[in-house]
Amino acid sequence: MRVLVATEKPFAANAVKAIKEEIEKAGHELVLLEKYTELAQLLDAVKDVEAMIVRSDKITPEIMDAAPKLKIIVRAGAGYDSIDTAYAKEKGIIVENTPGQNANAVAELVLGLLVYAVRAFYNGKSGSELIGKKLGLLAFGNVGRNVARIAKGFGMDVYAYDAFCPANVIEEAGVHAVASQEALFELCNIVSLHIPATPETKQSINYALVNRLPKGGILVNTARKEVINEPELLKLMTEREDLKFVTDIKPDADADFAKLEGRYFSTPKKMGAQTAEANFNAGLAAAKQINAYFADGCTKFQVNK
Repeated sequence: MRVLVATEKPFAANAVKAIKEEIEKAGHELVLLEKYTELAQLLDAVKDVEAMIVRSDKITPEIMDAAPKLKIIVRAGAGYDSIDTAYAKEKGIIVENTPGQNANAVAELVLGLLVYAVRAFYNGKSGSELIGKKLGLLAFGNVGRNVARIAKGFGMDVYAYDAFCPANVIEEAGVHAVASQEALFELCNIVSLHIPATPETKQSINYALVNRLPKGGILVNTARKEVINEPELLKLMTEREDLKFVTDIKPDADADFAKLEGRYFSTPKKMGAQTAEANFNAGLAAAKQINAYFADGCTKFQVNK
C-alpha cells in the first residue's frame, strides 16, 4: 500500500521520521508531499495512493475523485471540518481523526491566553489572578478535560456543559456540571469554547449568549472560528467595555476587534496544536491508525460512519 503524507504545513522532521518508520515496518510505502503550493501538485500525488495523512489540508471532492485507489484519510488532529466527510462516505472512503493527541497542547494554550488576559496583556498596569475564578468549559471532550486539570492547579472553580456528555461523567472528573450553555455563561467569569463546527454550533456564540457573562467576563476561543458570530460579538464588546476576548483564530474583523485596546488578543495564526509534542503524537497516531486499518480493518476513530 502507498501512504501519502500531504501537508502544506509540514510535520516536524522527527515526526516525519517516526511516521515513515511506522508505515514501512508494516510493509507499506510512504510518499511525502510537503509545502505544496498548488492544487495540481496534490492532485498528481493522490492518483495512486491507498491512504492519506493530512493536517489542516482541505480535502475536497475533486481531490478524492483524483484518487481512485484511496481507501482511508486520517486527519492528524481532532478537527476534521477541512475534509468533505459526506462525499468521502459516498465514495466509500474512511475518514478518521486522532482525538486527544493535541489536547494538552491546546489546554496549555488556553491557560496561557488567560494569564495574558487577566494580567492586562502585560501592559504594565495592575491585573488580576485566576485563583478563585469560575471557569466554564463549553464541551467536555479531550481538550476540555485537560483544561479542567490545569485550571484546578491554578485554584480555579471549574464548570462544564456538554450536550453529549452525561452530567455524572463531568462530576466524576471533579468538575461542576451545569444544565445548559446559557447557565454556563451566566455563572462563570470565564468561558472557554471547545465545541466543533457543526450545523448546530456554527454562529451559536452570539450577542445574546455572550451578554450573559458577568461583569469583567472573558471569552476564550481555541476551537473553531465558525462557532462565533463575529459581527454580534464585536457589537457586544463595543457596548460592554468590561468584556475581553482572546483567541488563536484571527477573526475576519480582526482590525475592528483590535480597536478594543486592552480587551482583545489573537495569535497571528492558529496555535493550539503548534507544539513539538503534539506534532509528533498526532502524526504517529495517524500512521498507527492507517496500519491498523490495513491490518485488520480497524475503524475505531472513523468520523464519517
